Amino acid sequence: MTTVQPFVRRLCALATVLTMAAFAGCASLPAGQVATTPAAAPPVDLSAAPAVAPPQAQAEAEPAALPPPLSVPVRSLTDPTPDPARTDLWARVRSAFALPDMDNERVRKWEQWYSSRPDYVQRMTDRGGRYLFHIVEEVQRRGMPVELALLPFIESAFNPQAKSSARAVGMWQFTPGTGRDFDLTQNVFRDDRRDVLASTRAALDYLQQLHDQLGDWQLALAAYNWGQGNVQRALAYNRRHGLPTDYESLRMPEETRDYYPKLQAVKNIIEHPDQFAITLPPLPNHPFFQSVAIERDIDVALAARLAGMPLHDFQALNPQMNKPVILAAGTPQILLPYDNANQFLRELARHKGPLATWTAWVAPKTLKPADAARRVGMSESELREVNLIPARMLVKVGSTLLVPRSAHDSEDVDAHVADNATMVLAPDRPPLRRVALRAGKHGDSVVAVARRYHVATAQVAEWNRVAPHARFRPGQTIFVMLPPSTRHVAVRRSAHPTKIVAKRHTAPVRRVAKRHAAPHLRVAAHRPAERVAER
Repeated sequence: MTTVQPFVRRLCALATVLTMAAFAGCASLPAGQVATTPAAAPPVDLSAAPAVAPPQAQAEAEPAALPPPLSVPVRSLTDPTPDPARTDLWARVRSAFALPDMDNERVRKWEQWYSSRPDYVQRMTDRGGRYLFHIVEEVQRRGMPVELALLPFIESAFNPQAKSSARAVGMWQFTPGTGRDFDLTQNVFRDDRRDVLASTRAALDYLQQLHDQLGDWQLALAAYNWGQGNVQRALAYNRRHGLPTDYESLRMPEETRDYYPKLQAVKNIIEHPDQFAITLPPLPNHPFFQSVAIERDIDVALAARLAGMPLHDFQALNPQMNKPVILAAGTPQILLPYDNANQFLRELARHKGPLATWTAWVAPKTLKPADAARRVGMSESELREVNLIPARMLVKVGSTLLVPRSAHDSEDVDAHVADNATMVLAPDRPPLRRVALRAGKHGDSVVAVARRYHVATAQVAEWNRVAPHARFRPGQTIFVMLPPSTRHVAVRRSAHPTKIVAKRHTAPVRRVAKRHAAPHLRVAAHRPAERVAER
């Protein structure tokens, strides 16, 4: 009896604790909710697990907050075949194709063209590997068709230095005017039409604008190549004549007619490279580069050296620089591969000495290159070479030149100069002299005088303050501006008042008169002893 009572007391205490725990669990449920019995869990083999986990392991096994439930099925951890679209950029692109396919002879022509040039395709895809991930990310972030990320293949072969005969520049091929419309800075120090990030942003903005206005991606692509106004006029023509208004039905130039078929051919090759005997280089589905902030002006060559990169590789990621210096006020970031970015920051912190050996200088007045070179301590040939100044040209006032930075100059180029630097050149010609002529007895016209002296009609009209279509009265004085090398004609007193003689040369009189005076334009005719005015 005495041995049973302690056991009974312990059993009662245990029952009391369990009862209190049950009531506490019921109290923790929301009002109106009934506790349910959880479904039977499968048996777990604990034979291999320790009876009690170490305190540290227990702390790690108890997260602060449970993750939200997954809304998509999770691939088994034991599945040995991961989703290719998650690891391979080409697979990601293939899986997201959305534009309608085009199938015609032009597509097959361009498939044949690309597939017969595997080396060209190899170079093109190797170059594109630097930029394609960023472009695909931007396209998909905006909800645009992923095929648009392939446009640089047909625009420039992914060459950011490409330049067309129409002055279109960069891998997206922006003309100067369209570039300015989309805020792409173009000045002495940089051309954002070549900038990887800025040009991609502008191209996608432009394509989205075209799609919003035309309502069709194929037509938007035609407008990107041919111009929005041209496409709208072609659409209006087809509507007036009751014709279809799809891409293939429009009247357009051959280049534009081939534009979408070229894109379709590139798309087909990327989708089925084996069918075209093309080997695409492996492209991992992760960023190739990252942005690194620039706080001080720095030479391009030094930046590449600090990053541990060959200069041409550095310039491939930062092709917008026109000069051998990066101005922090205008280019506040550069692009570098991840490993090189870390090295750049590390080496930049250790670097001793100047970062930039070049700076900007604004011409205070119009100067000859030789005079400008003396002012900034350069040779004329070096000034011409680094600033691309042709022969026989003057540097106009306000032009910005790249000049050496002195060792004592610690000031970086300010933002106004970095963003607005221009170079204006003018022909280095000797000053013109004003020459007075008189019209003959039948008068003369502005057009005839301009043609005779090889000057513009508008100039003759301006010099004489008359309209371009005006006529001069007989005997009226006519002024022209001629270079000093032009031979002048004078009249001397003689027995023949209309005789024209040459001044400062001995050419026959008749030849001089024929060369310098028209049938109805004589130099001071019938005016003995009066010389032609030369001012």
